[in-house]
Amino acid sequence: MAYGIIGKKVGMTQVFTDDGTRHPITVIQAGPCVVLQKKTKEHDGYNALQLGFDSKPTQWKSKNEGGKKGAGVRRRNSVTRPLAGHLAKANKGAFHHIKEFRMDDVEGFEVGHEIDASDFTPGDILKVTGTSKGKGFQGVVKRWGMSGGPTTHGSRSHRVPGSIGCCATPSRTFKNKKLPGQTGNGQVTMRNLFLMSVDEENRLLFVRGAVPGPNNGVVYVQKIKL
Repeated sequence: MAYGIIGKKVGMTQVFTDDGTRHPITVIQAGPCVVLQKKTKEHDGYNALQLGFDSKPTQWKSKNEGGKKGAGVRRRNSVTRPLAGHLAKANKGAFHHIKEFRMDDVEGFEVGHEIDASDFTPGDILKVTGTSKGKGFQGVVKRWGMSGGPTTHGSRSHRVPGSIGCCATPSRTFKNKKLPGQTGNGQVTMRNLFLMSVDEENRLLFVRGAVPGPNNGVVYVQKIKL
């Protein structure tokens, strides 16, 4: 049984249980992922599976195949030669996303084996890693939740950070000061998420709670060992 898989966030919905409790649900398309490499403790020092997700063509067609003059020729290889040789072992083509998941035991898995939602069961406790939504350059009020300055009585300090350092000593601003800057667009991991149900036919996981990232964003789903 696999402990990790690559997927895409489909969106959010809600599910009502028999007692009438409403649960917020994030739908994740889990796989199918192909085992590209099998690492063992004897050979590599640890047990892990390297998975590939979201197939892509290994070659591109030429733009001027129709005989049009000046159409130009596109780059034919979508992967480098070393990576192409690595992917050739699984003989499943190339992939947009490759991720390694550590495991206690890799017995039963072989290169080329496919992993999908059927490897998960309702009741599993998961942790999901994704890239949060980028919100661009933001001020301290939106980025850090600061209250800002007064809005009346002639104040000109509304949404600014205010004083950020000392005077002559130490004559500088300390590192890690909460200041304006890029917000979001970072790796976020949500832990202890409960797997409500699994749709094996459509390769869907119904996870209770919120998952980082926008819809169609790539996420890494892993089981938490209790």
